[in-house]
Amino acid sequence: MRNPPGFLNRRSVLVSGVSLVSTSVLGSAGEGLAVVKQGLLAGRIPGLSEPDDQGWRTYRRPDDKSGGHGVGWSPIIPYLFSVPQGWEEVPVSIADLGGTEIDLRFGSSKEGRLFVIVAPVLRFADNLGENATIEQIGPPEKVINAFGPEVIGENVEGKVLSTNVEEHSGRRYYQFELEPPHALITATAAGNRLYLFNVTGNGLQWKRHYQDLKRIAGSFRVV
Repeated sequence: MRNPPGFLNRRSVLVSGVSLVSTSVLGSAGEGLAVVKQGLLAGRIPGLSEPDDQGWRTYRRPDDKSGGHGVGWSPIIPYLFSVPQGWEEVPVSIADLGGTEIDLRFGSSKEGRLFVIVAPVLRFADNLGENATIEQIGPPEKVINAFGPEVIGENVEGKVLSTNVEEHSGRRYYQFELEPPHALITATAAGNRLYLFNVTGNGLQWKRHYQDLKRIAGSFRVV
């Protein structure tokens, strides 16, 4: 029997060939985002702003950054998030376990790690058009049950500590905290793509830097 449009299930994720598995789950960021200058500036990561008065920097995906190839290709709508000093971009390999859908990695040896997955919504649900919303893909419970196991490598049952829904500039964001492993996951949709922003840290990092990791996770926006 054919599932109704917008129906999301684990099989559709697996059969599509999208592997959201990664050796490390990565993160997000907070409010009051600084204006980001794009381009190649000496000694700067493209898209990363200068520190604000609290030492936080905002990363905005450069408009001319490569990516967005494969099934359901379209230009990637930029996103942004904030990180404290000491967080740097980590190269993404085509051999990455997360496949071509991992668009960006950031990390800090002191505080934790994050990554951003940008995947065509056609890999998750049919007939969502060119301006999909996260609500069309499914409610929070359906979304985390579908992609959560691919992110953390195991069933999420009993691991979701909290679920929150926020709306910014007319776009809805699902936010989840999982344990174990420690993970803060933000999900939204824009254009014809699903965005997953994942922040994580080991036990010691989580204990010492939880508030910063939480702030990173809460700062993710698609612009």
